[in-house]
Amino acid sequence: MIDAGKLRKHITFQRYDGYTDDNGDIRKDLDEHWKKVASTRAAVDPISGREFYTAEQSQSEVTHKIRIRYRRGLENAMRIKMSRRTFEILSIIDWEERHESLLIMCKELVR
Repeated sequence: MIDAGKLRKHITFQRYDGYTDDNGDIRKDLDEHWKKVASTRAAVDPISGREFYTAEQSQSEVTHKIRIRYRRGLENAMRIKMSRRTFEILSIIDWEERHESLLIMCKELVR
């Protein structure tokens, strides 16, 4: 079970609406084509240097771990917005497979 005091950040899950430009190119860089799916409270932690070095062997792009209460319907194709920051979801893990919390491994997108 997650300690409610650690869920200090407000995050929003977004799904791309499938927009393509006149040339048929997918334009995921345009924020107006990402639609809100759900909002929740989360614990957002950057990966420490030691964890990053260990994770680099299997997931070299993970920059943050985000923990939320369990919720159905989330997918790797979504992204997370937190204030002005954007995170690409790399994997969603049902922590201890108990349907109590999700651990989301993310890469922060820098624009």
